[in-house]
Amino acid sequence: MDYSQQTRQLNLKETHYYQQWVTLLTQEGIEGLPQTVNDVEACFGIFEGQQLIATGAYQKNVLKYIAVDHHYQDGKLFNAIISTLISALAQKGIFHIFVFTKQKYRQSFEFVGFNLLAETDVAVLLETGDVSLQQFIAQVPRPRVQKQTQAAISAIVMNANPFTLGHRYLVEQAAKASDFVYVFVVSQDVSLFTTAERFKLVQQGVADLTNVVVVPTSDYMVSYATFPAYFLPESQDVIGYQTALDAQLFKKIAAQLNIQYRFLGEEPFSKTTALYNQALATNLPPEVTVKVIPRRQAADQVISATRVRQAVQAGMIETVQNFVPDTTYQFIKQNQASLQARIQKGMQVDGN
Repeated sequence: MDYSQQTRQLNLKETHYYQQWVTLLTQEGIEGLPQTVNDVEACFGIFEGQQLIATGAYQKNVLKYIAVDHHYQDGKLFNAIISTLISALAQKGIFHIFVFTKQKYRQSFEFVGFNLLAETDVAVLLETGDVSLQQFIAQVPRPRVQKQTQAAISAIVMNANPFTLGHRYLVEQAAKASDFVYVFVVSQDVSLFTTAERFKLVQQGVADLTNVVVVPTSDYMVSYATFPAYFLPESQDVIGYQTALDAQLFKKIAAQLNIQYRFLGEEPFSKTTALYNQALATNLPPEVTVKVIPRRQAADQVISATRVRQAVQAGMIETVQNFVPDTTYQFIKQNQASLQARIQKGMQVDGN
């Protein structure tokens, strides 16, 4: 049977389809289902009569909620769903695709051209398309000290929404303790400050530190692919297995860039980031040593990007002038109206 001809898009906002979708996913052991469908951009299904027997969805360039009724698993259903999802993304101009899935589906994805990036006992992360992990690693700058066997090379991964003196303090501490520091800036464009703005503000904020280089993360660190719970509310269990995969992938990157240390900022506010830090401290050693730096304070207040965004929203940026480098402050002053307009449109004001 040609199941590809029977695949159709599902409107999960319709109770009838949503209930069948949840039933199938639950039956096939898919956990962490959303209370709403805001993390599903499009969903497809195949029916046998009135019964949903296969489904798959995507959010941005990540396939998710892939399930096939175990009574029908002959491979054709799986191939039909994956082919439909890849075709739908191709029509949107997306040709680099990731998938989180259970171990039992790993070989099925590898059979249709996906490559393993990271795995744990619970789940696997795979990719396919016109970009690869090796291509990403190849374009990361290599310092001369990288060839020195005794060189201390460190990394920081930050969203910097926006870049604050707290971020600056974390980079300074890493720079003092290291021969070279990579500052990877999260590339997902879902924060109040755009990816390009955040990247530029970090570059400007560390320009005087000669042993620091700023690099975009692409999809390989804290992204919808490696750690979607950072951007969406998830249960602690879901955060746990996602961070474990993110950590495994980071260790692959670190091994090729000779990164021995990962610096983290202490996190007193965000539960998700705090859990992420805990998971990194558990999963990165012994290959990568984790160093946690206490938050810097200003006027007896812990510096946080959240407070800066709240000040922008309230039109009181002068109250946080001592929270940010002058380059960040000047950017906010010059763009305050557009930043407030983004907040009004519902842009994300969470995330550090």
